[in-house]
Amino acid sequence: MIGFIVKGILRDRSRSLFPFLIICAGVMLTVFFFSWMKGAKTNFMDSSARYSTGHLKVMTRAYAEEADLLPNDLALVGVSELLGKLREEYPELIWNPRIRFAGLLDVPDENGDTRAQGPITGLAVGLFPAEETASKSSKAFSEGELTTLNLKKGLLSGQLPENPQEILVGSELAISLNLHPGDRATIISSTMTGAMAVADFRVAGIIKFGITPLDRGMLVANLSDIRRFLDMEDAAGEILGLFKDYVYKDRMASEIASEFNKTFEELSNKQPDLNGGQGAEPGDHDFLPVMLTLSEQGGLSEMLAIYDFYSAILVAVFVAVMSIVLWNAGLMGSLRRYGEIGVRLALGEEKRHLYFSLIGESLIIGCLGSAVGTALGLAVSYYLQIHGLNIETFTKSSSMMLGNVLRAQVTPLSYAIGFIPGMLATFLGTAIAGIAVFRRKTSTLMKEFEA
Repeated sequence: MIGFIVKGILRDRSRSLFPFLIICAGVMLTVFFFSWMKGAKTNFMDSSARYSTGHLKVMTRAYAEEADLLPNDLALVGVSELLGKLREEYPELIWNPRIRFAGLLDVPDENGDTRAQGPITGLAVGLFPAEETASKSSKAFSEGELTTLNLKKGLLSGQLPENPQEILVGSELAISLNLHPGDRATIISSTMTGAMAVADFRVAGIIKFGITPLDRGMLVANLSDIRRFLDMEDAAGEILGLFKDYVYKDRMASEIASEFNKTFEELSNKQPDLNGGQGAEPGDHDFLPVMLTLSEQGGLSEMLAIYDFYSAILVAVFVAVMSIVLWNAGLMGSLRRYGEIGVRLALGEEKRHLYFSLIGESLIIGCLGSAVGTALGLAVSYYLQIHGLNIETFTKSSSMMLGNVLRAQVTPLSYAIGFIPGMLATFLGTAIAGIAVFRRKTSTLMKEFEA
């Protein structure tokens, strides 16, 4: 029976060509847009993880509640011990301390007077090991941060910091303040205790992060310099953890965070006993570390859920649209094949058998169209996965942590997602159009033939 249907499809292209082309186009668009949205989601998660949230982040509880305000007065202290414990207990992640701070960048002229000023957001990371702590582990730590932040790739001019008091400045910030490598700049901020902090730095290089908000107002400094600058010796606002392959694993991250928080929750419950039974000091618990996953920070869980929702809506829309088109195609095909269906009924073929043979025919067309459409969609997706699409023109005023070059991402599901609308739409379209078979009356077939 299947062989008979296949021969009919191949010999009579009028019954298969139009549906085949419709399915190819719909499946290709489904695969492409699914891969594109998957790539955009991955781009957003990767940018957020590398520059802001990490896959996991350790902060004090008080800092976590006001993280958007960069409250370094609520930062972690005794970071060396905590960092060593994290690296020992969770070696599957890369753990690095960071300090984020806000301030004002003042650029003097040759006379020492202010030539330009602008607000900045600073990021202090381990760019190179301090002389007193130079070791293999610290060098690995330094190289890891350079890789995480893509500093080598993004360097436009100048060089990476090699000496104390050197900074990297975002490309758009450098343009707005007319900064060049070698220029002197003064950072004005506040210390961990709330006092004013003023220090001179030298611009080592200009860097393009490829993320509009960062290029517009970010500078990167060495962690040890900023610790001295902000009076944060052995302190850090946050400790970021990233999986070594830089791929976020939500379930594993949630398990690690739950285990870590449970340990410090037990410590928190025992705190009154540590104070001679007189209870904990007010606010003591607020300075205990807490670990949050990427999806628990900044409303990212809602945003990721929206991405998944729209991906499902995308497939549903293509199923609905293609079903309507194929339904109409099926009706037109039934008009063209009106005589054929009548002859088959006159020869004694049951209406039910004829109906299911039409559905079988449509499923074969759907399978072939889905295969070709998937191949075309994957080809376009692979091209954009390698080369990407520069959307910098459309992100000039964006505040999202989204890279300026978007890439599609082909996943195992990309190979199968197109068959859902391809097969389902052909089935629904033919199933609805084929109902007309049951309306034919065998008693009037001879009159129809005579006409």
